[in-house]
Amino acid sequence: MADERALDEVVTFTSDLIRIDTTNRGGGDCRERPAAEYAAERLAEAGLEPVLLERTPGRANVVARLEGTDPSADALLVHGHLDVVPAEAADWSVHPFSGEVRDGVVWGRGAVDMKNMDAMILAVVRAWAREGVRPRRDIVIAFTADEEASAEDGSGFLADRHAQLFEGCTEGVSESGAFTFHDGGGRQLYPIAAGERGTAWMKLTARGRAGHGSKVNGENAVTRLAAAITRIGEHEWPLRLTPTVRAALTELAAVYGIQTDLSDVDTLLDKLGTAGKLVEATVRNSANPTMLEAGYKVNVIPGEAVAHVDGRYLSGAEAEFRATMDRLTGPDVDWEFEHHEVALQAPVDSPTYARMRAAVEEFAPEGHVVPYCMSGGTDAKQFSRLGITGYGFAPLKLPEGFDYQALFHGVDERVPVEALHFGVRVLDRFLRTA
Repeated sequence: MADERALDEVVTFTSDLIRIDTTNRGGGDCRERPAAEYAAERLAEAGLEPVLLERTPGRANVVARLEGTDPSADALLVHGHLDVVPAEAADWSVHPFSGEVRDGVVWGRGAVDMKNMDAMILAVVRAWAREGVRPRRDIVIAFTADEEASAEDGSGFLADRHAQLFEGCTEGVSESGAFTFHDGGGRQLYPIAAGERGTAWMKLTARGRAGHGSKVNGENAVTRLAAAITRIGEHEWPLRLTPTVRAALTELAAVYGIQTDLSDVDTLLDKLGTAGKLVEATVRNSANPTMLEAGYKVNVIPGEAVAHVDGRYLSGAEAEFRATMDRLTGPDVDWEFEHHEVALQAPVDSPTYARMRAAVEEFAPEGHVVPYCMSGGTDAKQFSRLGITGYGFAPLKLPEGFDYQALFHGVDERVPVEALHFGVRVLDRFLRTA
């Protein structure tokens, strides 16, 4: 079991990493190298031999391998990203890059997404070095750049250019799973991610006839674009259940003693109440218009108008998604992917999933572990190119009223110290048995 020093270090490492500003503004505007060097130093102190890799100067990744006792066993990838989304200091109760520890809580950008998990990994590996622990199978540790944008400088670069570092890896674990979800009625759920919707960030372009704003114009690019994005925004996507989502609904229904009726999922979600929020975003594809660009003067009709849409699709539903976008955009609007990644599906009956479940249940016996599918995506998408099946497993025991999911990319992002301690214990337990 993780020692007291590991419990102290996970708090220190989380705070230290938060203080290293790795804001990713997109378009290459980020510098993860200082955080990568920090992580590499902590790993080297534990006797590992980390390597720093960059596609672009300053956009550093760290990879290290911890050899297991069974050379015939498949390797496990444990990964976390080092970059964070922007934060406006004026909106926060504390400075977002202070890493302040106040009243038993660590504050700052990255506290839940996901420098907490990075710190847990470092704390566990260092505790093992002190104890002389070796896992059963090789564990490859990766800290990546650029997850909050395209991943081209991070996991995509590693998968495409440094695949040899992940030789033997068949499964991986990373963010967004095994956290406490309070249902408001006294039950505690611990969802473990076993799937992700695919990413389809799109650019829509409408072209028309430029002209004077005072003239009648039946080929107005802005009007054409507005009609298309209205159709997209109002579209009701049909129900599509993946194996992971089916398993999630079935297990949640069992927890609440509700008869499982997958022929009427919307009614089932209503009966599940708050717990239904774990599933509701992943029973369908989605497409949300998010950005508009058109014109340069009020009395000039532009010849072109552009919109950006955040699309997500379920495993096995990409063809349907493409066909629907063709229909909704219509003949006057073209669309293309600006960023496109696959949907993922992981088995919930695997030995690895069972070991994750057991690790959570050991330290949270009052909780109910259930599978779920992420509505968004992680670096697991890029690592899947190497045949690595990804799970979301970054354990945190959270108090009631602590809205974990709202703090992802939110204001006043923070994590309780006790949650970090729980995470180290559970991650240690899982990795020892993995």
